[in-house]
Amino acid sequence: MIYAIASGKGGTGKTTVTASLAALWDRPVIAVDLDVEEPNLHLFLHPELTSEESACMEIPVLDAARCTLCGECAAFCQFKALSVMGKTLLLFPEMCHGCGGCLALCPEKALSPGGRELGQIVSGHFRTDHSSSGRAQDAGFLMGRLRVGEAMSPPLMRQVKARLPQTPGTDILIDSPPGVSCPAVNAVMDADVIVLVTEPTPFGLHDFRLAVEAFRPLGKPMGAVVNRAGIGDMGVQDFCRAQGIPVWAEIPFNRAVAEAYSRGEVVARAVPELHAVLLALMARMQGAAATSISTANPAEVRHA
Repeated sequence: MIYAIASGKGGTGKTTVTASLAALWDRPVIAVDLDVEEPNLHLFLHPELTSEESACMEIPVLDAARCTLCGECAAFCQFKALSVMGKTLLLFPEMCHGCGGCLALCPEKALSPGGRELGQIVSGHFRTDHSSSGRAQDAGFLMGRLRVGEAMSPPLMRQVKARLPQTPGTDILIDSPPGVSCPAVNAVMDADVIVLVTEPTPFGLHDFRLAVEAFRPLGKPMGAVVNRAGIGDMGVQDFCRAQGIPVWAEIPFNRAVAEAYSRGEVVARAVPELHAVLLALMARMQGAAATSISTANPAEVRHA
């Protein structure tokens, strides 16, 4: 099963929750950091990184001697990565989305496949706290790291997801990018369960509403985690009640959590009173996934 931990805004504690869940997960698991613009899950799980590879996207390369300036490629490209200016065909590689349409359309074959580096894909493994035998076990780790200056993160995110092993019985925890724009939707669209981490503040509630509006049409089971509970009001809980969204966990405001975070520690390990809260969250997430499987059409059921 795939569990996406998301948030309507940055700074709600999404990575803190993901790291704790990954450390406590009681089944085979892979932790994936899809917040490729600012990946930081590795700072808490401290994985042993075993491989790093560059990820590239196919973009056109122009052979000006072949080009007749017919303009078919420029007319096709909705992202304006190609443009005929006078007697010159201009290419803007940073605007290319890699669809390959211009390569297929060019009647003179003046465009050939080239590449643009998107960033790096890093993999490794870390130790969880639990297994069926009661001993710590290895878990997989995967993350993307966007090249500085690269404007688009979804192409790299898709390549990271393509490297996820399709192993029956292995769960996947995705640390999603914040917000509700294309990167966030790209991260959660393949999930079986969505966990929305928010905070009880006016900004938290506002962006939580946006996240619900953006992700609910995906038709996935969805629950909320209220982080820093107690510092604001009950607006988030009231909204969840009105919208039929279960609150799967409330993490009390606690200075010890902030101190553990600043030291790069997993909160579930560093703050004993939160251990049970996060175990209960894990159980509710797994319960939502099991319920989703039991009510789904058999043809739509993923590997569990």
